[in-house]
Amino acid sequence: MINENSLKMFSSQCDRIFEQLRRDMIGQEDVVENTVIAMIAGGNILLEGVPGVGKTRLVRSLGRVFSLPFSRIQFTPDLMPADVTGTNIIVRDEKGNSKFEFQPGPIFSNIILADEINRATPKTQSALLEAMQEHTVTVMGNSRKLNEPFFVLATQNPIEQDGTYPLPEAQMDRFMFKLIITYPNLKELNEIVSITQITLNEVAEAVCNGEELLAMRDTAKEIPIASDVMTYAMKLVMATHPDSECPANVSKKFVRYGASPRAAQALISAAKVRALINGRFNVSYGDLNALAGPVLRHRIKPNFEAITERITTDDIIREIIKELGHSNNGSTKKDVVSQKSKDESSTAVEIPPQSQVVSESKTKSKLFGSKK
Repeated sequence: MINENSLKMFSSQCDRIFEQLRRDMIGQEDVVENTVIAMIAGGNILLEGVPGVGKTRLVRSLGRVFSLPFSRIQFTPDLMPADVTGTNIIVRDEKGNSKFEFQPGPIFSNIILADEINRATPKTQSALLEAMQEHTVTVMGNSRKLNEPFFVLATQNPIEQDGTYPLPEAQMDRFMFKLIITYPNLKELNEIVSITQITLNEVAEAVCNGEELLAMRDTAKEIPIASDVMTYAMKLVMATHPDSECPANVSKKFVRYGASPRAAQALISAAKVRALINGRFNVSYGDLNALAGPVLRHRIKPNFEAITERITTDDIIREIIKELGHSNNGSTKKDVVSQKSKDESSTAVEIPPQSQVVSESKTKSKLFGSKK
Protein backbone atom coordinates (compact mmCIF):
# COMPACT_ATOMS: atom_id res chain seq x y z
CA MET A 1 0.00 0.00 0.00
CA ILE A 2 1.36 3.38 -0.99
CA ASN A 3 1.92 5.86 1.82
CA GLU A 4 3.64 9.17 2.42
CA ASN A 5 6.98 7.49 3.02
CA SER A 6 6.90 5.64 -0.30
CA LEU A 7 5.90 8.86 -2.05
CA LYS A 8 8.93 10.65 -0.59
CA MET A 9 11.22 7.79 -1.56
CA PHE A 10 9.87 7.83 -5.11
CA SER A 11 10.31 11.60 -5.41
CA SER A 12 13.81 11.49 -3.92
CA GLN A 13 14.86 8.74 -6.31
CA CYS A 14 13.57 10.77 -9.27
CA ASP A 15 15.47 13.83 -8.02
CA ARG A 16 18.71 11.87 -8.12
CA ILE A 17 17.93 10.45 -11.56
CA PHE A 18 17.27 13.85 -13.11
CA GLU A 19 20.25 15.38 -11.36
CA GLN A 20 22.58 12.86 -12.98
CA LEU A 21 20.94 13.10 -16.40
CA ARG A 22 21.38 16.88 -16.26
CA ARG A 23 25.15 16.33 -16.15
CA ASP A 24 25.06 14.84 -19.66
CA MET A 25 21.99 16.44 -21.24
CA ILE A 26 21.75 20.20 -21.72
CA GLY A 27 18.21 21.45 -22.23
CA GLN A 28 15.56 19.06 -23.62
CA GLU A 29 13.84 19.02 -20.23
CA ASP A 30 10.53 17.71 -21.60
CA VAL A 31 12.26 14.94 -23.54
CA VAL A 32 14.30 13.83 -20.52
CA GLU A 33 11.26 13.91 -18.24
CA ASN A 34 9.03 11.96 -20.60
CA THR A 35 11.76 9.42 -21.29
CA VAL A 36 12.12 8.65 -17.58
CA ILE A 37 8.33 8.53 -17.19
CA ALA A 38 8.06 5.98 -19.99
CA MET A 39 10.90 3.86 -18.57
CA ILE A 40 9.30 3.75 -15.13
CA ALA A 41 5.90 2.98 -16.66
CA GLY A 42 7.45 0.18 -18.74
CA GLY A 43 6.93 1.67 -22.20
CA ASN A 44 9.02 1.94 -25.35
CA ILE A 45 10.10 5.27 -26.82
CA LEU A 46 10.53 6.62 -30.33
CA LEU A 47 12.92 9.58 -30.46
CA GLU A 48 12.69 11.74 -33.57
CA GLY A 49 15.18 14.46 -34.36
CA VAL A 50 17.85 15.58 -36.77
CA PRO A 51 21.41 14.27 -36.30
CA GLY A 52 23.51 15.73 -33.51
CA VAL A 53 20.79 16.75 -31.04
CA GLY A 54 21.68 14.16 -28.39
CA LYS A 55 19.43 11.15 -29.08
CA THR A 56 22.15 8.53 -28.70
CA ARG A 57 23.78 10.39 -25.81
CA LEU A 58 20.49 10.34 -23.91
CA VAL A 59 20.21 6.57 -24.26
CA ARG A 60 23.79 5.97 -23.14
CA SER A 61 23.26 8.25 -20.14
CA LEU A 62 20.13 6.34 -19.17
CA GLY A 63 22.12 3.12 -19.20
CA ARG A 64 24.65 4.66 -16.82
CA VAL A 65 22.09 6.22 -14.47
CA PHE A 66 19.98 3.06 -14.17
CA SER A 67 23.05 0.79 -14.11
CA LEU A 68 21.58 -1.36 -16.85
CA PRO A 69 23.41 -2.97 -19.78
CA PHE A 70 22.35 -1.71 -23.16
CA SER A 71 22.91 -2.79 -26.74
CA ARG A 72 23.08 -0.57 -29.77
CA ILE A 73 21.67 -1.89 -33.03
CA GLN A 74 22.52 0.22 -36.06
CA PHE A 75 19.67 -0.45 -38.46
CA THR A 76 20.65 -0.65 -42.13
CA PRO A 77 18.84 -1.94 -45.24
CA ASP A 78 20.87 -5.18 -45.23
CA LEU A 79 20.22 -5.99 -41.55
CA MET A 80 18.44 -9.33 -41.12
CA PRO A 81 16.00 -10.37 -38.35
CA ALA A 82 18.51 -12.95 -37.06
CA ASP A 83 21.02 -10.13 -36.58
CA VAL A 84 18.60 -8.68 -34.01
CA THR A 85 17.05 -11.69 -32.30
CA GLY A 86 19.87 -14.22 -32.62
CA THR A 87 19.90 -17.63 -34.29
CA ASN A 88 20.83 -21.29 -33.84
CA ILE A 89 24.37 -22.20 -34.84
CA ILE A 90 26.13 -25.55 -35.12
CA VAL A 91 28.72 -26.22 -32.41
CA ARG A 92 30.66 -29.27 -31.33
CA ASP A 93 30.45 -30.67 -27.83
CA GLU A 94 33.27 -32.23 -25.81
CA LYS A 95 32.87 -35.53 -27.64
CA GLY A 96 33.07 -33.93 -31.06
CA ASN A 97 29.39 -34.34 -31.83
CA SER A 98 27.59 -31.53 -33.64
CA LYS A 99 24.54 -29.89 -32.16
CA PHE A 100 22.51 -26.70 -32.49
CA GLU A 101 23.05 -24.00 -29.90
CA PHE A 102 21.20 -20.70 -29.66
CA GLN A 103 23.39 -17.62 -30.03
CA PRO A 104 21.53 -14.65 -28.47
CA GLY A 105 21.32 -11.45 -30.49
CA PRO A 106 21.80 -7.90 -29.20
CA ILE A 107 18.13 -7.72 -28.25
CA PHE A 108 18.91 -9.80 -25.15
CA SER A 109 19.78 -6.77 -23.05
CA ASN A 110 17.89 -4.38 -20.80
CA ILE A 111 18.03 -1.20 -22.87
CA ILE A 112 17.99 -1.49 -26.65
CA LEU A 113 19.04 1.48 -28.76
CA ALA A 114 17.50 0.91 -32.20
CA ASP A 115 19.41 3.60 -34.06
CA GLU A 116 17.74 4.89 -37.25
CA ILE A 117 15.12 2.17 -37.06
CA ASN A 118 13.41 3.37 -40.24
CA ARG A 119 16.48 2.38 -42.33
CA ALA A 120 15.81 -1.34 -41.91
CA THR A 121 13.40 -3.30 -44.08
CA PRO A 122 9.90 -4.03 -42.76
CA LYS A 123 10.91 -7.68 -42.27
CA THR A 124 13.67 -6.68 -39.86
CA GLN A 125 11.55 -4.00 -38.18
CA SER A 126 8.94 -6.67 -37.47
CA ALA A 127 11.53 -8.67 -35.53
CA LEU A 128 11.03 -6.19 -32.70
CA LEU A 129 7.24 -6.50 -32.51
CA GLU A 130 7.08 -9.49 -30.17
CA ALA A 131 9.94 -8.21 -28.03
CA MET A 132 8.36 -4.77 -27.57
CA GLN A 133 4.95 -6.10 -26.58
CA GLU A 134 5.42 -9.50 -24.90
CA HIS A 135 9.10 -9.16 -23.91
CA THR A 136 9.80 -12.51 -25.50
CA VAL A 137 11.68 -13.64 -28.61
CA THR A 138 10.66 -16.69 -30.63
CA VAL A 139 13.34 -18.33 -32.76
CA MET A 140 12.61 -21.60 -34.61
CA GLY A 141 9.58 -22.32 -32.45
CA ASN A 142 11.27 -21.70 -29.09
CA SER A 143 10.21 -18.66 -27.05
CA ARG A 144 12.74 -17.04 -24.74
CA LYS A 145 11.99 -14.42 -22.11
CA LEU A 146 13.93 -11.18 -22.22
CA ASN A 147 15.61 -9.66 -19.19
CA GLU A 148 13.55 -7.30 -17.07
CA PRO A 149 13.33 -4.36 -17.13
CA PHE A 150 13.33 -4.22 -20.92
CA PHE A 151 13.07 -1.05 -23.01
CA VAL A 152 13.38 -0.24 -26.68
CA LEU A 153 14.46 3.32 -27.46
CA ALA A 154 14.38 3.84 -31.21
CA THR A 155 15.61 6.88 -33.12
CA GLN A 156 14.79 8.18 -36.56
CA ASN A 157 15.77 11.15 -38.69
CA PRO A 158 12.70 13.09 -39.95
CA ILE A 159 14.58 14.91 -42.71
CA GLU A 160 16.54 12.35 -44.71
CA GLN A 161 14.09 9.89 -46.27
CA ASP A 162 16.28 8.30 -48.96
CA GLY A 163 16.74 4.60 -48.29
CA THR A 164 14.23 4.51 -45.41
CA TYR A 165 11.13 2.42 -44.77
CA PRO A 166 8.16 3.84 -42.83
CA LEU A 167 7.49 1.98 -39.61
CA PRO A 168 4.42 -0.29 -39.80
CA GLU A 169 1.37 0.87 -37.88
CA ALA A 170 1.55 -2.19 -35.62
CA GLN A 171 5.04 -1.21 -34.53
CA MET A 172 4.27 2.50 -34.11
CA ASP A 173 1.43 1.54 -31.78
CA ARG A 174 3.85 -0.37 -29.55
CA PHE A 175 5.77 2.80 -28.70
CA MET A 176 4.33 4.41 -25.58
CA PHE A 177 5.74 7.84 -26.50
CA LYS A 178 6.95 9.56 -29.60
CA LEU A 179 9.25 12.38 -28.49
CA ILE A 180 10.49 15.22 -30.70
CA ILE A 181 14.02 16.43 -29.97
CA THR A 182 14.43 19.97 -31.23
CA TYR A 183 17.43 22.21 -31.83
CA PRO A 184 19.01 23.79 -28.72
CA ASN A 185 18.77 27.53 -28.20
CA LEU A 186 21.78 29.84 -28.10
CA LYS A 187 22.45 29.41 -24.38
CA GLU A 188 22.06 25.62 -24.50
CA LEU A 189 24.28 25.36 -27.56
CA ASN A 190 27.01 27.31 -25.77
CA GLU A 191 26.80 24.96 -22.75
CA ILE A 192 26.86 21.88 -24.98
CA VAL A 193 30.01 23.02 -26.76
CA SER A 194 31.66 23.96 -23.45
CA ILE A 195 30.98 20.52 -21.94
CA THR A 196 32.21 18.61 -24.98
CA GLN A 197 35.45 20.57 -24.96
CA ILE A 198 36.21 18.90 -21.62
CA THR A 199 35.10 15.37 -22.51
CA LEU A 200 32.88 13.65 -25.07
CA ASN A 201 32.12 10.79 -22.69
CA GLU A 202 29.09 10.61 -20.44
CA VAL A 203 29.79 11.48 -16.80
CA ALA A 204 26.47 10.55 -15.18
CA GLU A 205 26.72 8.14 -12.25
CA ALA A 206 24.48 5.20 -11.37
CA VAL A 207 21.80 6.12 -8.82
CA CYS A 208 19.23 3.38 -9.54
CA ASN A 209 19.29 -0.27 -10.56
CA GLY A 210 16.87 -2.62 -12.26
CA GLU A 211 15.26 -3.89 -9.06
CA GLU A 212 14.63 -0.36 -7.80
CA LEU A 213 13.18 0.63 -11.16
CA LEU A 214 10.75 -2.29 -11.06
CA ALA A 215 9.80 -1.33 -7.49
CA MET A 216 9.08 2.23 -8.64
CA ARG A 217 6.86 0.81 -11.37
CA ASP A 218 4.89 -1.22 -8.81
CA THR A 219 4.50 1.88 -6.64
CA ALA A 220 3.13 3.90 -9.55
CA LYS A 221 0.50 1.24 -10.30
CA GLU A 222 -1.07 1.85 -6.88
CA ILE A 223 -1.78 5.53 -7.55
CA PRO A 224 -5.58 6.03 -7.56
CA ILE A 225 -7.41 7.81 -10.33
CA ALA A 226 -10.81 9.47 -9.92
CA SER A 227 -13.65 8.22 -12.08
CA ASP A 228 -14.11 11.64 -13.70
CA VAL A 229 -10.42 11.82 -14.62
CA MET A 230 -10.54 8.27 -15.98
CA THR A 231 -13.57 9.16 -18.07
CA TYR A 232 -11.77 12.22 -19.42
CA ALA A 233 -8.79 10.07 -20.44
CA MET A 234 -11.09 7.69 -22.31
CA LYS A 235 -12.87 10.58 -24.03
CA LEU A 236 -9.49 12.06 -24.98
CA VAL A 237 -8.65 8.88 -26.86
CA MET A 238 -12.13 8.32 -28.29
CA ALA A 239 -12.23 11.91 -29.55
CA THR A 240 -9.43 11.08 -31.99
CA HIS A 241 -11.77 8.75 -33.91
CA PRO A 242 -13.97 10.54 -36.46
CA ASP A 243 -16.65 7.82 -36.22
CA SER A 244 -16.65 7.14 -32.45
CA GLU A 245 -19.35 7.84 -29.86
CA CYS A 246 -17.81 11.19 -28.96
CA PRO A 247 -15.69 12.45 -31.87
CA ALA A 248 -14.10 15.87 -31.76
CA ASN A 249 -15.01 18.29 -34.52
CA VAL A 250 -11.38 18.55 -35.57
CA SER A 251 -11.17 14.75 -35.85
CA LYS A 252 -14.23 14.57 -38.10
CA LYS A 253 -12.59 17.06 -40.41
CA PHE A 254 -8.90 16.11 -40.36
CA VAL A 255 -8.45 12.55 -39.00
CA ARG A 256 -8.58 9.32 -40.99
CA TYR A 257 -7.82 6.85 -38.18
CA GLY A 258 -7.69 7.51 -34.43
CA ALA A 259 -5.65 6.11 -31.55
CA SER A 260 -5.88 2.49 -30.42
CA PRO A 261 -6.78 1.17 -26.93
CA ARG A 262 -3.03 0.99 -26.24
CA ALA A 263 -3.10 4.78 -26.21
CA ALA A 264 -5.55 4.80 -23.30
CA GLN A 265 -3.44 2.27 -21.41
CA ALA A 266 -0.28 4.29 -22.00
CA LEU A 267 -1.97 7.55 -21.01
CA ILE A 268 -3.12 6.20 -17.65
CA SER A 269 0.13 4.38 -16.82
CA ALA A 270 2.29 7.39 -17.67
CA ALA A 271 -0.01 9.83 -15.87
CA LYS A 272 0.36 7.87 -12.63
CA VAL A 273 4.16 8.12 -12.84
CA ARG A 274 3.97 11.83 -13.62
CA ALA A 275 1.72 12.42 -10.61
CA LEU A 276 4.25 10.75 -8.32
CA ILE A 277 7.13 12.75 -9.80
CA ASN A 278 5.19 15.91 -9.06
CA GLY A 279 4.59 14.78 -5.45
CA ARG A 280 0.90 13.92 -5.74
CA PHE A 281 -1.09 10.83 -4.79
CA ASN A 282 -3.66 11.23 -7.55
CA VAL A 283 -3.79 11.75 -11.30
CA SER A 284 -5.03 15.14 -12.51
CA TYR A 285 -6.42 16.49 -15.76
CA GLY A 286 -3.12 18.32 -16.16
CA ASP A 287 -1.19 15.04 -16.20
CA LEU A 288 -3.35 13.74 -19.03
CA ASN A 289 -3.10 16.97 -21.02
CA ALA A 290 0.67 17.16 -20.68
CA LEU A 291 1.10 13.56 -21.86
CA ALA A 292 -1.48 13.63 -24.65
CA GLY A 293 1.08 14.81 -27.19
CA PRO A 294 3.72 12.10 -26.66
CA VAL A 295 1.06 9.37 -26.37
CA LEU A 296 -1.20 10.31 -29.29
CA ARG A 297 0.94 12.07 -31.90
CA HIS A 298 2.14 8.85 -33.57
CA ARG A 299 -1.17 7.03 -33.22
CA ILE A 300 -3.31 9.52 -35.15
CA LYS A 301 -3.49 9.16 -38.93
CA PRO A 302 -4.37 12.50 -40.55
CA ASN A 303 -6.39 12.53 -43.75
CA PHE A 304 -5.47 14.08 -47.07
CA GLU A 305 -7.08 17.42 -46.23
CA ALA A 306 -4.96 17.77 -43.07
CA ILE A 307 -1.80 16.99 -45.02
CA THR A 308 -2.55 19.51 -47.76
CA GLU A 309 -3.32 22.20 -45.21
CA ARG A 310 -0.15 21.36 -43.24
CA ILE A 311 -2.02 20.48 -40.06
CA THR A 312 0.06 18.31 -37.76
CA THR A 313 -1.16 15.72 -35.27
CA ASP A 314 -0.03 18.03 -32.46
CA ASP A 315 -2.36 20.72 -33.82
CA ILE A 316 -5.20 18.21 -33.78
CA ILE A 317 -4.43 17.14 -30.20
CA ARG A 318 -4.43 20.75 -28.99
CA GLU A 319 -7.83 21.33 -30.54
CA ILE A 320 -9.22 18.13 -29.01
CA ILE A 321 -8.10 19.16 -25.51
CA LYS A 322 -9.52 22.63 -26.05
CA GLU A 323 -12.83 21.19 -27.21
CA LEU A 324 -13.12 18.80 -24.27
CA GLY A 325 -12.84 21.76 -21.94
CA HIS A 326 -10.07 20.71 -19.52
CA SER A 327 -7.18 22.66 -21.02
CA ASN A 328 -6.62 24.68 -17.84
CA ASN A 329 -7.28 22.13 -15.10
CA GLY A 330 -4.84 20.06 -13.08
CA SER A 331 -1.32 20.59 -11.83
CA THR A 332 1.28 22.66 -13.58
CA LYS A 333 3.90 20.71 -15.45
CA LYS A 334 7.01 21.45 -13.45
CA ASP A 335 10.54 21.43 -14.77
CA VAL A 336 11.47 18.03 -13.38
CA VAL A 337 15.12 18.32 -14.35
CA SER A 338 15.65 21.47 -12.29
CA GLN A 339 13.14 20.49 -9.55
CA LYS A 340 12.04 24.07 -8.97
CA SER A 341 8.24 24.04 -9.28
CA LYS A 342 6.80 21.64 -6.71
CA ASP A 343 4.07 23.98 -5.45
CA GLU A 344 2.32 24.86 -8.71
CA SER A 345 -1.28 23.74 -9.11
CA SER A 346 -2.60 24.77 -12.55
CA THR A 347 -1.57 23.60 -15.96
CA ALA A 348 -1.62 24.70 -19.56
CA VAL A 349 -1.53 22.42 -22.52
CA GLU A 350 2.13 21.88 -23.30
CA ILE A 351 2.72 19.79 -26.39
CA PRO A 352 6.12 20.29 -28.04
CA PRO A 353 5.51 21.38 -31.63
CA GLN A 354 6.74 19.34 -34.55
CA SER A 355 9.90 20.70 -36.15
CA GLN A 356 9.69 22.64 -39.39
CA VAL A 357 6.03 23.70 -39.13
CA VAL A 358 4.33 27.05 -39.47
CA SER A 359 3.89 29.18 -36.37
CA GLU A 360 0.95 28.41 -34.13
CA SER A 361 -0.66 31.78 -34.65
CA LYS A 362 -0.69 31.29 -38.41
CA THR A 363 -1.88 27.72 -37.96
CA LYS A 364 -4.92 28.79 -35.95
CA SER A 365 -5.88 31.57 -38.34
CA LYS A 366 -5.21 29.76 -41.62
CA LEU A 367 -5.46 26.04 -40.99
CA PHE A 368 -8.50 25.67 -38.80
CA GLY A 369 -10.63 28.20 -40.63
CA SER A 370 -12.50 27.59 -43.82
CA LYS A 371 -10.42 26.05 -46.54
CA LYS A 372 -9.35 28.59 -49.11
